[in-house]
Amino acid sequence: MQFKNVGIASMGTCLPSEIWSSEELERRLEPVYRRLRLPAGRLALMSGIEQRRVWPAGTLPSGPSIQSGQAALAAAGIDPSEVGCLVHASVCRDFLEPATASKVHHGLGLSPQCWVYDVSNACLGLLNGLVQIAQLIEAGSIQAGLVVGTENSRPLLEQTIAHLNADQSLTRQTIKPAFASLTIGSGSCAILLADCNRTPNASGLTTAVARANTQHHDLCCSHEDKAGAAMNPLMDTDSQRLLEAGVATGAATFADFLAASHWQREQIDRSVCHQVGHRHRELILAAMGIPVQRDVATFAWLGNTGSVALPLTLAAACQWGLIRAGQRVGLFGIGSGINSVMLGCQWAETPIAGNLPEQEPRFSTNPEDALLSHP
Repeated sequence: MQFKNVGIASMGTCLPSEIWSSEELERRLEPVYRRLRLPAGRLALMSGIEQRRVWPAGTLPSGPSIQSGQAALAAAGIDPSEVGCLVHASVCRDFLEPATASKVHHGLGLSPQCWVYDVSNACLGLLNGLVQIAQLIEAGSIQAGLVVGTENSRPLLEQTIAHLNADQSLTRQTIKPAFASLTIGSGSCAILLADCNRTPNASGLTTAVARANTQHHDLCCSHEDKAGAAMNPLMDTDSQRLLEAGVATGAATFADFLAASHWQREQIDRSVCHQVGHRHRELILAAMGIPVQRDVATFAWLGNTGSVALPLTLAAACQWGLIRAGQRVGLFGIGSGINSVMLGCQWAETPIAGNLPEQEPRFSTNPEDALLSHP
């Protein structure tokens, strides 16, 4: 899929202020750690994740999504009436019906003629929504569109901790499927797309490819389909098999991306992959043949923020000057299911607004996983 007239006009972010360290999570898990004689520090050691953020109890996704959307619109100088499509695309949503996008549309004051709907596809939701909006712009149907999402990790973290401490039947082996749930973080991000003739400083989208490897749909599953602030989810994740199948799917999608974009891997100045943890990052970059020095990572201080992980990392990299005008940027998304979406961008002067930290956080225990300096 090729684009000639679509660009990322701006990005808006919204992060919660409350931080839960991996050390703090292990203190909360003291009963099960003591019973199973698990060594302290294993959570950060195995994942490379030192921190994750959580929204205040009772937070609904629409609230931060509205804030992220407002930041993106203000940064681009685009009037809300010009937005022709709004997609709310996170895993978390206010309710099953109606679309959370309806509440966000109202909060942003968008036009009655705007297309409004939700998209849900695990960690790929925002990338899927981005591609759908890009197609509408490329076809000339709309001039601008907004994809936004908010992930809320607090209910999953709290429910997982309570379950692990209460289940006396757990062993060192059977506790493993719950490990991935402890890496999840919260955040919100909005991406405003527009016709390049409308916003000449937008970063141009060039290519999009997708690949489905759905024989592995059962490797990461939630127990129930719930929405809203009161949901109490549990996840069952076969982390090792998911890692292996995800890397293989990503490598195959990357081959498709190179063929469709006509880029050589050496021409990719920066890459942003889905933010899972240091082992996934190491293996997927090796499989794609991309040097780690060209990649950007934020999972060490944000955790795995699901569908907003890749967009938040892109926004952070731009704000801190790790991605600059004139660079070719590859966005390499992988989500449970297993599906993969990969995008190519010719970066320009896309403005970033929101409450990202002014400087890139670093941790002495895992410096290789902090955001990298300029190559």
